[in-house]
Amino acid sequence: MGKYDCLKIENQLCFPLYACAKEVVRKYTPLLEKLDLTYTQYIAMMVIWDSEEINVKELGKRLFLDSGTLTPLLRKLESKGYVTRRRSEEDERNLIVTVTPEGRKLRDEALSVPQKIACTMALDQEEAMTLYRLLYKILGAVN
Repeated sequence: MGKYDCLKIENQLCFPLYACAKEVVRKYTPLLEKLDLTYTQYIAMMVIWDSEEINVKELGKRLFLDSGTLTPLLRKLESKGYVTRRRSEEDERNLIVTVTPEGRKLRDEALSVPQKIACTMALDQEEAMTLYRLLYKILGAVN
């Protein structure tokens, strides 16, 4: 093995992770355009739909996003009528995001997205679950 082999792109785990993530997100684009959502807005809505109401700090933690990314994203979702933002009555430092009736309607419209994406993956269910577990193992180690 040569001195610089560790710097070859084909020897990097990060590159196929990056390239796959980019390409998978690209597959979402036409589906999400029909919902008037970006991919980041979509993943935020998935967490908000699941919670109905969530603290912005918790939302950021679940999505691995900082407040600098979340603030404009949530502002945009609020301007579209999908969520509301309000200060917590118990602690004004905490911002609470709540799904609106319009946001709940959007959830129904998004129901077909996961299946359509799954059909584009070259993995069977067992391989997909193995990859899922491995990716979360990596996320757990880097956080």
